[in-house]
Amino acid sequence: MIVEITRSFNKKALKFEEEANQILSKQESSNSRIISLDQTRTRLKVLSLQQDELFQQSLTCIERGVFRAAHVIAWAGFMDFLEQKLSSDGLIKIKSARAGWSTYKTIEDIRENIPEFQLIEVARDVGLLTKSKTKTLLGLLSKRNECAHPSDYEPGLNESLGYVSELLNRIELIHAKSL
Repeated sequence: MIVEITRSFNKKALKFEEEANQILSKQESSNSRIISLDQTRTRLKVLSLQQDELFQQSLTCIERGVFRAAHVIAWAGFMDFLEQKLSSDGLIKIKSARAGWSTYKTIEDIRENIPEFQLIEVARDVGLLTKSKTKTLLGLLSKRNECAHPSDYEPGLNESLGYVSELLNRIELIHAKSL
């Protein structure tokens, strides 16, 4: 009898917490909005364990108010996804689009030697991005750079949640395309 009462109480408490987070997530300054974003992240089954961990760390940074770090870590997760996608054909399309990159044997070699903005541009050249989406990603890279290097840019909760959400949305769009 006590076990049943305890289970019932736990079930009701979890339901209450879920509903409270849904209500609070609509408030602009509420950390409950992170839970909604976390649900979006879990929807993305295409993320590797490393990418998922990077996005989770980014959300943890947001929860703790470390917004610049959240941008940097989320960008790292996005770039890892993009690099994985770009190398999914064994680097064939990348090397045909950039003949000078033929000396690189792995995506790790490319990552170490090629600036991120060039990886975004090659993603456009191989058909993963449109011109407009390329510009958007270059803008997100610029935001990441402002956060990673000394600057007067101080993002808040809303900017950080928006940034992470935008990157997750871009991952969904890129994943739907094939090389």
